Amino acid sequence: MSQTVELPRTGDPGSGLGGAWRVIVRNDDHNTFDHVAHTLARFVPGVTLDRGYAIADRIHNTGQAIVWTGPREPAELYWEQLNDAGLTMAPLEQG
Repeated sequence: MSQTVELPRTGDPGSGLGGAWRVIVRNDDHNTFDHVAHTLARFVPGVTLDRGYAIADRIHNTGQAIVWTGPREPAELYWEQLNDAGLTMAPLEQG
């Protein structure tokens, strides 16, 4: 008698749609740390204000930071919200 073997899931539902997408914020000369931190905390799920400041510091020191990774549709939404708030965005990248 044959037996069906179910392999463990390696990703979330929908994650097979091209893999994870990266939302990247770049450093610029016109946004303040406060604005970047508050904007990240407002629009990126799971980012607190303290975490927003830590990410703003990384952006300032390294030139950019990945602020969210996941499926394409929410990545596009977060990218658009951050861009509309005035942050300098890198194009969406597929991971």
